[in-house]
Amino acid sequence: MKKWMVPRLDWLLVFVPLTLGLKLLHGDWHAAIFIAACLAIIPLAGWMGKATEHLASRAGAGVGGLLNATFGNAAELIIALVALREGFYDVVKASLTGSIIGNILLVLGAAFLAGGLKYKTQSFHTGGARIQATMMTLATIGLILPAAFHYLAGPQARLAETDLSLEFAVVLLVTYGLSLVFGLRTHSHFFSGRQGDAGDPAGGHHPGWSLRLSLAVLAAATALVAWMSEILVGSVEMAAHDFGFSSLFVGVVVVAVIGNAAEHSTAVLVAIRNRMDLSIGIAIGSSIQVALFVAPFIVLASRWIGPEPMNLVFTPAEVLSVFLAVIIANEIARDGESNWMEGAQLLAVYIMLAIVFYFLPEAASQTSGGIAP
Repeated sequence: MKKWMVPRLDWLLVFVPLTLGLKLLHGDWHAAIFIAACLAIIPLAGWMGKATEHLASRAGAGVGGLLNATFGNAAELIIALVALREGFYDVVKASLTGSIIGNILLVLGAAFLAGGLKYKTQSFHTGGARIQATMMTLATIGLILPAAFHYLAGPQARLAETDLSLEFAVVLLVTYGLSLVFGLRTHSHFFSGRQGDAGDPAGGHHPGWSLRLSLAVLAAATALVAWMSEILVGSVEMAAHDFGFSSLFVGVVVVAVIGNAAEHSTAVLVAIRNRMDLSIGIAIGSSIQVALFVAPFIVLASRWIGPEPMNLVFTPAEVLSVFLAVIIANEIARDGESNWMEGAQLLAVYIMLAIVFYFLPEAASQTSGGIAP
């Protein structure tokens, strides 16, 4: 078979101009636009992953995981900001929840499964994984307490939720900043990866990209992903109606899976190459960044670009899902080893949660987006 005939995800790049064409010529074909935008994001996310991997080979697993989490979350941030501008607070919150549990269960589960099918047992730095799992526990507390206040304090306390959420957002942002100092400066050895992580032990050696080329590809792919994401969120509501999905399912599963495409592809790729410190840094690190940076940043941004300020009150189903995902993450971080069965278990939990969100009625996704009337 000729080289150009070998199946490649790059062939899906044709959906980039196709999405733009559908948007311009047939703006009312919401389902088609939604599907085309989803398919367009997949190869773009792959190029983001390639560029980030080349940067990570220069910077180490800690910085590499942070880079991939940051650029991988760009799509989610764009989607959230666009939805926020339109006042779709429940979709914003659901996409944040879906991103957190998707990275911990779906992305990490797929990475463990793919790597475990090639290697009987894979190891990673226990100290770094425990620290990241503890950070996720802190993030979960930051999600549980506003919800607990909402459901325990009663209607008379609803007006205080906006100020409470703002103060929580500041605390979470400061904590995230401190975690960067901890992971990249004072205790970088926890996240630097093993000696083998610097090379490519499983996939063979290949010439690395220059720093300029890596940054250029990463910037271009991120810009296109952001563009496709904006088109995606513009059609997601009507497409969900056409497909019969609830807004909670769309946010937690559909939008989050598309937004996590970059992290998913790269985490699986590096796991197959036996670089588990980087793989875990991408998956759990991205969840930490969503919970401690993206969510509080959106709370602050809602004061300027949203119809009203957004709070951090998530539905009981969302809070419970994050809580369960974090418990599993803490269990995995204990022994410093992974195998394909652990990956299958993570994926099983994710599938069960997705089924629950699919069958939950639309009313279960409703919370007060900002100041309660």
